[in-house]
Amino acid sequence: MADIVSLIPYNLDIRQLAALMAGCICFGISKTGLNGISIIAVPLFALVFGAKESTGLVLPLICFADLFAVIYYRRHAEWNYIWPLIPWALAGFALALGADHFIHTNRGFKILIGICVIAGLIVMVWNELRNREGAKLSGGLGIAAFFGIMGGFSTMIGNAAGPIMSVFLLSVRLPKESFVGTAAWFFLIVNYLKIPLQTLVWHNISLRTLWFDLYMVPFILLGMGLGILFVKGVNNNQYRIITCALTFVSAVLLFL
Repeated sequence: MADIVSLIPYNLDIRQLAALMAGCICFGISKTGLNGISIIAVPLFALVFGAKESTGLVLPLICFADLFAVIYYRRHAEWNYIWPLIPWALAGFALALGADHFIHTNRGFKILIGICVIAGLIVMVWNELRNREGAKLSGGLGIAAFFGIMGGFSTMIGNAAGPIMSVFLLSVRLPKESFVGTAAWFFLIVNYLKIPLQTLVWHNISLRTLWFDLYMVPFILLGMGLGILFVKGVNNNQYRIITCALTFVSAVLLFL
């Protein structure tokens, strides 16, 4: 184990490395099973590498996972929910780049993301109470703008848009496979669009970070396998309840 650690291009101890491995497993699960669980991995990387710097380390890993998730769930995407979000997600990117000049602490970014998730949960609960029959949330311009901007903003500043998208997809009441497939395609598009910004504007991606990511790929794959098994093992109602509960917990953790 010590020999392997010595090859990794960062001066990490065993505990830090174990935390990062666990974070990668969570990222893998989030791509093929539970979007919200990625919020557990974000602070693990931030604690080791710093809030902003860690986004460049994580991005290539989740781009790799996005590609495999799309291949596996390619027949389950609901494009009528994806396309309206993309332009607004790009607006969220711009908002994040602007916020970077005013917010300089990890806690500040976490609180902002937490506010986004809580706001989304309020919208979802309001829709559920408004119609006890379980009507889908309207897919109008305002809804696409809200979730698109919040998703783009939170994924840019912390790769933490999983809970945001979970709220949106819970609100439109997609079956579990369509839920995961739609999220996979959305994140594939926005995460690959982030690569030039992370590389050329924030300078967070380099050959060194990519070399480190190579060592983490097996743990991403392990997490993706666990996510697939989870989706297969629960029904739609169980999936919805677990995802909703995890999203709420994720939002609370952001304020701690």
